[in-house]
Amino acid sequence: MTSDVLSTPASEPDTETVVGVRAPGGDAPYRLTDGVDVDPVVVEIVEGYLASVEQEVETSIGRTSRSPMIRDAHDYRAGIHDKHARKLTGRSYSALVQPVIRDYPVDTMKPGDVFFHNDVYMSEGGIGHLPDLCITAPVFHDSGDGPEVVAFVQAFGHHDDIGGSVPGSMPSTATSVFEEGLMVPPIKLWDGGVPNESALKIMTRNSRMPDSLAADLDAECSACLLGARRLTDLFERYGRDQVFAAFDAILDKTTQTFRREILSKIPTGTFVWEDYAEQDGVDDPRLHTQRITLTKEETGGPDDGPRLIIDFTGTAPQAKGPINHCGDYADGSFLKKWIAPILRNLADTPERMAELDVNEGITPLIEMRFPPKGTLLTPEFPAPTNARTFVILRLLGVLAGVVAKAVDGKMPADQETIRYTGVYGNDLEGNPYLMREVLGGGSGGRYYADGEDTIHVVPDSRNLPTEFTESRFPFRVESLGLALDSGGAGQFRGGLGYEKQIRMLADAHFMSIADRSILSCWGVKGGKAGAPFRVTIDPDGPNEREVDALVDAVEVKAGEVIRIRTTGGGGWGDPLDRDPAHVARDVWWRKVSVAAAEADYGVVFAGEVDPDGVAAPEVDADATTALRDKLRSERDADAPFFDRGPGYARLSGGATSSPYDYV
Repeated sequence: MTSDVLSTPASEPDTETVVGVRAPGGDAPYRLTDGVDVDPVVVEIVEGYLASVEQEVETSIGRTSRSPMIRDAHDYRAGIHDKHARKLTGRSYSALVQPVIRDYPVDTMKPGDVFFHNDVYMSEGGIGHLPDLCITAPVFHDSGDGPEVVAFVQAFGHHDDIGGSVPGSMPSTATSVFEEGLMVPPIKLWDGGVPNESALKIMTRNSRMPDSLAADLDAECSACLLGARRLTDLFERYGRDQVFAAFDAILDKTTQTFRREILSKIPTGTFVWEDYAEQDGVDDPRLHTQRITLTKEETGGPDDGPRLIIDFTGTAPQAKGPINHCGDYADGSFLKKWIAPILRNLADTPERMAELDVNEGITPLIEMRFPPKGTLLTPEFPAPTNARTFVILRLLGVLAGVVAKAVDGKMPADQETIRYTGVYGNDLEGNPYLMREVLGGGSGGRYYADGEDTIHVVPDSRNLPTEFTESRFPFRVESLGLALDSGGAGQFRGGLGYEKQIRMLADAHFMSIADRSILSCWGVKGGKAGAPFRVTIDPDGPNEREVDALVDAVEVKAGEVIRIRTTGGGGWGDPLDRDPAHVARDVWWRKVSVAAAEADYGVVFAGEVDPDGVAAPEVDADATTALRDKLRSERDADAPFFDRGPGYARLSGGATSSPYDYV
């Protein structure tokens, strides 16, 4: 076995490297064992045990944390990693252990240690913005020579406030990371079971919500230590060699499964596509390009098998505002695991797709090539990053789009993108408050089914319960439902976004960090784009006004309503091929209006339509056939493969499609 470099930071500040062990062959992933046989039954037990521990850690955090973003919205994740920082669990994404073992060699760690970091530029790409606070606890096992590190349990989540120029630590007009909050490189937050009170005082002093921050950190540290104890029990039960061999087998299975079931569906060749963020909060709205050149090679991967090369050349220069993401660290390890779940859409069935985990076993199958420093994905310190979701979530769609070009559209249309909305001010008793919410939107239509309504990109996350928000904050939730006509038209319709209306009971300020307010979620293979994000204050009132998607402090008076409509997913396939009975059902369910049924789907109904009726409206078959024939005859014969919606022309100088939108 040879020693080799695991990770080298890609930019300032200068740091040490992490040393790991590579298997013979050089390009194979790090391994814990060499020639150790393990019972397949033990592998299954260990895999299930890891998933159980991960879930227990998350459950513990949810039950003992205090902030709404963690406890109620569930915007946090746990992960289990081996001693070489390889992620073993695959239910969801997580941060990285690399920055911790880079700065604190494993042979200096001891039981009860807990590490903390949130510094974007010191996180090896695992942390995207400063409100994401990361806790890491080493796992120890004593085989007779004293306790040694054998694994890591980690949790990270989006916290209410870590300082910075605005409440919530996400200033939409930031031009420097120094405006975004307190930066903490990897530190030892607990030393041998003893909390570092000085560090905790510094962090809570910099937060506008010190009590909830302290409680959340305590919950996360305790939960990770709980997970570490559970894993120690696993090593005690089966022994270090068997557990390590099981870890290797779990990752090997992922590599082999994705190579056999997923990569085999992508034809050999090179494909190019791009999509865009629409604004950065500082400059005027424009197209911030994110481009992927995808190459499928039949050799070059593990065991000289097939692999994917994802080249980001052509991505736009780094933005002045906070939409940058530090992706070019640790060979793109975070981004590989972040975007790889999109590839699961190539599985034979939706049920099989749900069974496929994305852990470190995916990384040998993907090579990432980054442009030089100074782009949206390779920003230079201290570029701001708090709205980096505009980039990393868009990359999910870019990968889906470029794969769709390769496989004749058998990928979903574009999905919703995360958005942070909220209000802050003083409540009716004069006490300061901050309410942040991550509302979901519609997912894209698929070649076999409609998109899902109001999904949340962060797994298991959710909107805040009305009962909780109304009891804690000075507003009333007047309605929460589906946004009519928000899903993109298609043979398989895009999922719908939310429509939420809240009436303020006290003067307040509204904030929003959102994308897709100009550019819509795209449709594919004849499907149409979904409706964009939109916020209206005092709708139908004397002071009605539209609110930009990137704002920090829009004044809202007591009594005014804030109406939020989130994005709808793109449609898949020709809307004129949709079953008219399904359109009638959508009208009955108030997902599609009568006007849209006729204009987008060419469906005509017999008589008056009553959505409150006991059944779906009756379709006029003859009138529907005639209208559909007419609409088809009026079409442009050279329509692009992707539909970006009307907002694209506003930012492209009048063009309705990109040169890359054709196949």
